[in-house]
Amino acid sequence: MPRTYRSDRRAAQAAQTRRRVLAAASELFERQGYAATTVRAVAGQAGVSVQTVEALFGSKPRLLKACIDVAIAGDDEAVAVLDREWTDAARAARTPAELLSVVAGVLGPAQERAAGLVLAVFEGAASDAGLEALADEMVRQRRGTASWIVRELRRTSPLRASERESVESLWTLMDPALHARLVRRLGWSRRRYERWFATSAEHLLVPDRQEST
Repeated sequence: MPRTYRSDRRAAQAAQTRRRVLAAASELFERQGYAATTVRAVAGQAGVSVQTVEALFGSKPRLLKACIDVAIAGDDEAVAVLDREWTDAARAARTPAELLSVVAGVLGPAQERAAGLVLAVFEGAASDAGLEALADEMVRQRRGTASWIVRELRRTSPLRASERESVESLWTLMDPALHARLVRRLGWSRRRYERWFATSAEHLLVPDRQEST
């Protein structure tokens, strides 16, 4: 029992350290930008050593990726986006509107938390090889999510265009740059953004009733 207790306590302490480093890194990346944020600065703000940060995340690009993953999911649980509870609600949807409402309800908060960090990746990719690889990875991830949504959408309705074109259209609508322009630049509320996303996606991806009859 004592050995198990010590092991559990160490695991809890390690998880707490990881969360503290991620919180410090997210704040610095958002406030200062990627280039100005150093691993040493993150370590200082988190109250740990540089070696601890490097042991946890390996490199600054991977640290940023971990911050983005937490921001998108809303937690630090090791559960992939498509393995989370919202996918059960999406699978249960019987109409395109129901399905896209579920997606929008997940996308809106995720964009609010993560859009700034994601844009930092794409803005720095031209001059940083590590960020270029990370940008490519994030493009693939967004496409994977869009592909899953389109396949579920096809279960509830015919598609207006080919599956590939539908995925590309949805992938574009999910771009964090669009969220930044609408919410940060134009002052849209999260709810307005979610309604716009769901309505736009249905218009682009699903034929009108007159077209399908």
